[in-house]
Amino acid sequence: MMDETEFWELVDASREAAGGDPEEQADLLVERLLRLDPDSVLDFARHFESRYNRAYRWDLWGAAWLLLDGASDDAFDFFRCWLIGQGREVFEGALHGDPDSLADLLDDFDGEIDGDGEELGYAADEAYEELTGTVAPDLGIPPAPAEPEGTPVSFENEGALAERYPRLWQRFKE
Repeated sequence: MMDETEFWELVDASREAAGGDPEEQADLLVERLLRLDPDSVLDFARHFESRYNRAYRWDLWGAAWLLLDGASDDAFDFFRCWLIGQGREVFEGALHGDPDSLADLLDDFDGEIDGDGEELGYAADEAYEELTGTVAPDLGIPPAPAEPEGTPVSFENEGALAERYPRLWQRFKE
């Protein structure tokens, strides 16, 4: 049974080895997951998916909107994968603190490569298929909510965004 600490250790080790490149991180994560047994890979997938679902929040979408200069549904999905890939401190800081704290938690943010962790979202599935030759089964965790949690954010209202995310606004917009 993989615990939360082991989950984050895999995430951190792959990010550090990839030098922060999310696609490279996904490849390295698959390599590391292939060293585990299929049940451990599914445990990893459950940890990943539950955090991905927890991050389905309006306030986080607003932060992604500022960081990415706009964020469609798909872009926000890939942003949530990328956010998990940033490790426990950044992920928990953004969720438990305030998404505006990403302005302080992210050392660098390169809009060309950062913010899109689509490949990270497939790493466990890829490893599981390679290990077993079959598609990963249902993970048996509650599905994501139909709507993001919290109060909707008006992405088009720059004044409201500047007020809601003063540090992100200052760092990425001004």
